[in-house]
Amino acid sequence: MASRAFILALRLLTLVFLVISVAVLTADTANLQLDLTTEVKVRFWDVYTYRYMLGTIVVGAAYTLIQIARTLCRISKGNQPITSDASALFDFFADKIASYVLATGSAAGFGATKDLKLFFEGTVLAFDKFFDKGYAAASLLLLAFVCAALLSIVSSFALPKKV
Repeated sequence: MASRAFILALRLLTLVFLVISVAVLTADTANLQLDLTTEVKVRFWDVYTYRYMLGTIVVGAAYTLIQIARTLCRISKGNQPITSDASALFDFFADKIASYVLATGSAAGFGATKDLKLFFEGTVLAFDKFFDKGYAAASLLLLAFVCAALLSIVSSFALPKKV
């Protein structure tokens, strides 16, 4: 029962990181004054890598919500073991895939933010706050990946022991 509570806590922590990350990412905008009459509004949607990050966050959050529901079902049934080998295998491989998806989203966000921030560093256009929010969203996504990776390790303990 304690391990299921730990799993539930990790899944909830993953979801919290994903929700905060999507909030930071979708609020990422910048107003740039190009000249006296022209102002341009740049949103996160204008950077394709940030769109990819959003996609990985949405996929990760949907998967995490499904797994939270499954974990709550298992907790409500009491201290019964996992019903089948297929369920344990699903949890293991799905946790692996979900963690890899979150890792790629975080890595893409870090890479694009670093490259774009360096590109605009010497210009008069002030993109610092815009890219700092990109870093924050990627960092939160990285923390969600760490939780998901821990969950994939924990789910490996439930795999059938066949020699």
